[in-house]
Amino acid sequence: MGPEYVQHNPQAPDGPEAFVAFVAGFGERFPALSLDVRRVIAEGDLVVLHSLLATSPEDRAAVDIFRVEDGKIVEHWDVVQPVPETAANGNGMV
Repeated sequence: MGPEYVQHNPQAPDGPEAFVAFVAGFGERFPALSLDVRRVIAEGDLVVLHSLLATSPEDRAAVDIFRVEDGKIVEHWDVVQPVPETAANGNGMV
């Protein structure tokens, strides 16, 4: 991570140390946590991960967008949505 880190998730503060603490706290709240990255897209200074985030008992589809500067993460956005049991199509979310 870069020395400056801008967070756009409204539940997490800015700064590299705050990010580490937020992720550690998330792991403590959800000990069965797993992240299955399904797609990685990179263009210019942006990297996008499309993942299945499993927190027992509910799975979530997640998209994380990172902005990279000099090889270090300096900014982050995310969108997380529960995966429903049924859908109007058979395509899946992840």
